[in-house]
Amino acid sequence: MKEWISGRNPVYETLKAGRRHYFRLWLSAGIEEKGRTVDILQLAEQHKLQVQRVPRQQLDALSEKNQGVALEVSGYPYSDLHAILQRVDELQEPAFILLLDTLQDPQNFGTLLRTAEAFGVHGVVIPSHRAVGITPAVVNVSSGASEHLLIAVNNLSQAIRDLKNAGIWVMGLEAGLQSQPIDEVQLDGPLALVIGSEGSGLRLLVRNSCDVLLRLPMKGEVESLNAAVAGAIALYLASRSRRK
Repeated sequence: MKEWISGRNPVYETLKAGRRHYFRLWLSAGIEEKGRTVDILQLAEQHKLQVQRVPRQQLDALSEKNQGVALEVSGYPYSDLHAILQRVDELQEPAFILLLDTLQDPQNFGTLLRTAEAFGVHGVVIPSHRAVGITPAVVNVSSGASEHLLIAVNNLSQAIRDLKNAGIWVMGLEAGLQSQPIDEVQLDGPLALVIGSEGSGLRLLVRNSCDVLLRLPMKGEVESLNAAVAGAIALYLASRSRRK
């Protein structure tokens, strides 16, 4: 299956990661060859990729946010949980894994992937049904960070069992009195953080499978944050604890 990635950073990171097959690179006929565009052309030359100058309207037909660049590629190369755990072993670091339970908004998904990659998450696990996958829109929102992550599609309950068997603590982010304040929980050991969907949070089976439930202490009138914001805060706090 072929698809188009558009936008300068997403295209650059996709070429830099080197994990897909590349077919065509389109540049707007009027684009200036400077900055990130130069980097893209250098990577295209390394990959022996055909570069075509096309009318801007042709790029606009693919995406409104193309920035004058589009890359035709193969489908996203999903990984598996074994490969994520193998990366943890190779890096000899405490596991840091993100599980997303039926997240459906590409904007939230892409934002969380960008945050996860920035804070050193070893891999991401998503369910096979009722959840958004890695689409060109998600690659764009993540600014290409998705191309550098190992993302596995798995039954989340089974994945949680496997992670526990590997000695990893599974902690779900869930507002509620039964959850512990995140600043009172140790986050620097082997950790898998589970974030629920935008509307209903964690599914019951997934919630019950977690070792600990965490909540973000809040003082304002708003009852909760959206999945991307809450997840980003939790990932930052975990990353900070691991650096200490």
